[in-house]
Amino acid sequence: MARRRAAAVIVRDGHVLMVRERGRGPLGRHDGVEYWTLPGGGIASGESAEDAVVREVAEEVGLTVVSVRHLADLPFPSGPTAVFAVEVAPGEPVLGAEDYGCDCPMMVGLDWVPLPQVVPWSGGFPIAPMIVAWPVGGVAEG
Repeated sequence: MARRRAAAVIVRDGHVLMVRERGRGPLGRHDGVEYWTLPGGGIASGESAEDAVVREVAEEVGLTVVSVRHLADLPFPSGPTAVFAVEVAPGEPVLGAEDYGCDCPMMVGLDWVPLPQVVPWSGGFPIAPMIVAWPVGGVAEG
């Protein structure tokens, strides 16, 4: 059974905060495809999704959560994820430190990614929960 996760949508000045990670690659650890994902992670046993997103935001990006609002439950490659709109206290994000003694993805940076300049029929923000840097030649240009 896939581990449940919680993720945060943090929007500021027309940008969404994303964590840049590097996955397992041909050399075995942290040398694979680079991708950007919403801050978040696994929900611990006995922890609510809301508590998990507050903890993960503090751990991964060093920000203090002021409020959370559930947006949706989405499938992620790492497991089913409860996604929350998160308001944070003023301050700049700082990449958290992790013990990389495993083959799990490694956080390598933080980026404020511009929101797409499209207007969905719902009037909401178009936010990609994950962006992948495909290898050159892996994507056809049109």
